[in-house]
Amino acid sequence: MTGWTMPDVKHFDPDAALETVVRLFWRQGAATTGVQDIVNATGLNRSSLYATFGGKQQLYRAALERYVQSRSRPALERLAGDDRGLPAVTDFFTALIEARCTGEHARWGCMVSNAHAGAENGDPEVQAVLDRQHQGLRDALRAALLTARDRGQLAAGADPESAAEVLALLAHGVNLRSRAGADARRLRASVAAAIDAVTGRTGPITDQP
Repeated sequence: MTGWTMPDVKHFDPDAALETVVRLFWRQGAATTGVQDIVNATGLNRSSLYATFGGKQQLYRAALERYVQSRSRPALERLAGDDRGLPAVTDFFTALIEARCTGEHARWGCMVSNAHAGAENGDPEVQAVLDRQHQGLRDALRAALLTARDRGQLAAGADPESAAEVLALLAHGVNLRSRAGADARRLRASVAAAIDAVTGRTGPITDQP
């Protein structure tokens, strides 16, 4: 039969390919990752990549969204839903430093924080993702700090709103400093001092409301 062509059937898993691309952009950053790097990492040809995801920038956006949905958002949901108050905040930062300084992804930083510090945020769609994610981080910290206030874990003059903003910025700082090779012990000490400063804590945490 003339004039008939076979439908375009994908012979690869787009989800698995995108996860590979997430890891590549996360580790290297968008500016230093070329299309050939993506081809080499995924084993796909350019036509398959373009047909499925679009160009490099569209692929980066998809990878950033996947990172947020699969890695960032679950951690923030756990923090916001934790009813322990200040211990939840402390554990959040402890886990953050552990993830950034040890294991498979040590020294990769956070893909979101990396984008804040890189040229990636020149894309308005990327900037919208970053703004939304920062708001989610701040809201999760605020929720935990409001619980801490209700439990009597904050000093009388401590402001959960401003403290949440300071700690959100601190989280980005941990991500960027760890990527630059900062020592985990020093990061933990800095975080502890910052939490004490913004919450007015001078003694042990109590879980009593």
